[in-house]
Amino acid sequence: MSKRTRAIRWILLPVLAAIAAVLAWALWPRGPQPLQASLVAAAVPASSAGYTRAAAGRALRFPADYGPHNDFQTEWWYYTGNLTAASGEHFGYQLTFFRRALQPPAQRVARSSAWATEQVYLADFALTDVAGGRHDVFERLERGAAGLAGAQASPYHVWLDDWSVTQQQDGQVLMRAAAGDVALELNLHDLKGPVPQGDHGYSRKGADPGNASYYYSLTRLATHGTVTARGRAWTVDGLSWMDHEFSTSALEPGIVGWDWFSLQLDDGSELMVYGLRQSEGRLGRFSSGILVSPDGSTRTLGAQDFSFEATGRWRSPHTGATYPSGWTLRVPSASLQLTISPYLADQEMNVSFAYWEGAVRVSGLVAGRPVTGNGYVELTGYAGSLGGRF
Repeated sequence: MSKRTRAIRWILLPVLAAIAAVLAWALWPRGPQPLQASLVAAAVPASSAGYTRAAAGRALRFPADYGPHNDFQTEWWYYTGNLTAASGEHFGYQLTFFRRALQPPAQRVARSSAWATEQVYLADFALTDVAGGRHDVFERLERGAAGLAGAQASPYHVWLDDWSVTQQQDGQVLMRAAAGDVALELNLHDLKGPVPQGDHGYSRKGADPGNASYYYSLTRLATHGTVTARGRAWTVDGLSWMDHEFSTSALEPGIVGWDWFSLQLDDGSELMVYGLRQSEGRLGRFSSGILVSPDGSTRTLGAQDFSFEATGRWRSPHTGATYPSGWTLRVPSASLQLTISPYLADQEMNVSFAYWEGAVRVSGLVAGRPVTGNGYVELTGYAGSLGGRF
């Protein structure tokens, strides 16, 4: 639900092919190495056997659960946000860190080399410059060794090369990322605390009880800092959203992709929903969501509690994929109806897997009162492959 869409923003593919492309490299010392497909295939076990799986009844624990969970096969930290300069320029951003285990815990052995690792990291960075009409996308891969990439809980820190999110002494986190001619340096302040998704953080993705993730969100992060684009730096303010999930799981047969929405409204509330799309277009029964009130109280939404429909389409000139573009989203029990529009039509993430993830504007009614807001949407499976968070 790749905001998104980081997204939902899951760890559900047996192999993240983007990460698999460097697994052989990650296991060997630095130096020129041919990344032949046969070597990669040999290095990547297709099975999830031996890894820890999510189970009901485990309480989320903080600050420990801010950090990595290396005995689970896959994990991500997914940041998205909407930022505005005083002069009116609007920017959307995505900065996402994925971790993938190379071996189950029982097969791990101590190795003396500082380059040796049992984990590999991938990161995506994107900046949507609305006034400039640009959506710049970058991807990096690194081994979780020699200080090149990693994560820790206390003080909180996740990084890949010089892309990082780091806890400061005042409790805020500092985000830094730069590539090409775009850059972010942002301070994020959590206004509501961790919001557990699903059943107290246990988020089912399929009929098998172990086909699940542990999942929480930081739904309202006050954000201030600097965005650099078009040879200029802007001071910006806005809101960010973070999803953190860890799991050993897989999408059920018949699921061809998902549509994920994270929305922050001007009444102080937030809404996240994701629809797991079946091959015939219907939403799977494990589609889910959450409604967060201004006071931080939450209400979990099942597949029967919400609906969304596309109001337009956009065809990518890069991949030829056709994506929905614009939506009407309804939660009848909350008397909520929202119109969602992309800030730019072309916010496709044409990386190892092509998916659409971008900044959106929101307007509508909640209990008869008009609301506006911003958010992020992630769309996967439309380009013939599953990218993003799942």
